[in-house]
Amino acid sequence: MTRLPRWADLVLVPLISLLLAGIISALVILAIGQSPSEALKTMVIGAVGSPYAWGYTLYYATSFIFTGLAVTVAFHASLFNIGGEGQAQLGGLGVALVCLSLPWPHWTLALPAAMVGAAVFGAAWAAIPAYLQARRGSHIVITTIMFNYIGAALIIYMLVNVLRPPGQMDPATARFPEGTKLPTLHEIPGLGLIFNKQVPANVTFFVALIACWLIWLLLWRTRLGYEIRAFGKSEKAAIYAGIRPVRITMIAMLISGALAGLMSINNVMGESERLLQNSAEGAGFIGIAVALMGRNHPVGVFLAAILFGFLFQGGAELGLWTSIPIELRTVVQGLVILFTGALDHMVRMLLGFFFRPRPLGVA
Repeated sequence: MTRLPRWADLVLVPLISLLLAGIISALVILAIGQSPSEALKTMVIGAVGSPYAWGYTLYYATSFIFTGLAVTVAFHASLFNIGGEGQAQLGGLGVALVCLSLPWPHWTLALPAAMVGAAVFGAAWAAIPAYLQARRGSHIVITTIMFNYIGAALIIYMLVNVLRPPGQMDPATARFPEGTKLPTLHEIPGLGLIFNKQVPANVTFFVALIACWLIWLLLWRTRLGYEIRAFGKSEKAAIYAGIRPVRITMIAMLISGALAGLMSINNVMGESERLLQNSAEGAGFIGIAVALMGRNHPVGVFLAAILFGFLFQGGAELGLWTSIPIELRTVVQGLVILFTGALDHMVRMLLGFFFRPRPLGVA
């Protein structure tokens, strides 16, 4: 396959993949007798047409940033972590236990503690598949998928039998103390002029931005990051250079699981303010597409997370204000994932014809 220029690889390939996904989506909308232009207009207005819409788009994007970074770190070590969904749910359990354990006086104290709880529980859930991969040779994809289901069952058991308050039928924990309430963007000085109090996006968005910078710093400016990337490029060369596979596998998966677990400070602590069943809402799986589309770079992950936040919020508005079924949002997301992930090489191959070096003497 012809090697593409870096700008084409980073910009042109994702744009063409999105364009193809958009064309196929438009054809699907036409096939069910609806107007693609009306659908696009509804999605754009619903996702970025007002501060309220932006608030929801940024809320979803915050969750996708964490799960996208989780997949990114593992991917650089040549590990395909499919278990972000389960790790995020277990991270929610960590957040709930921390928030319910003490009468926190202020969110500035509760947030760091909840972050530790979320990261520890997410990392612990990733540690078992990591150990099985490193020591027993079990395939990380299979084990992390299985742990998603085990994690979901564990959360249901905890919510129904352990954490559910007496007399409550809803499988959920009690509401967190008032001191754990995170400020929304409306309550942050300066942003209150833009966003209203109905938006769920909260201070966690800035934590996600800091996480992007820290992961970039880790992967490209530290010795550990170099070891992770070297191991991912060539395990044999890494071993020859003295890098221990078990150590790198465990560290990469622990960081990955911790990042996935951190997602829960956005939805569990920031939005619902209690732990609910299926709190991750599929963000762990969407993180895979976010990382693939973002080329496994923190900047790319951030941009891809904004796009998927747009699709999530715009798709919800589509189901609310038009007769187009809300399930079409899943179809559009699936097409974006298909073209940016599975069919990525097809787009590269097509572009290769345009960037192929021409023989000397040919005008």
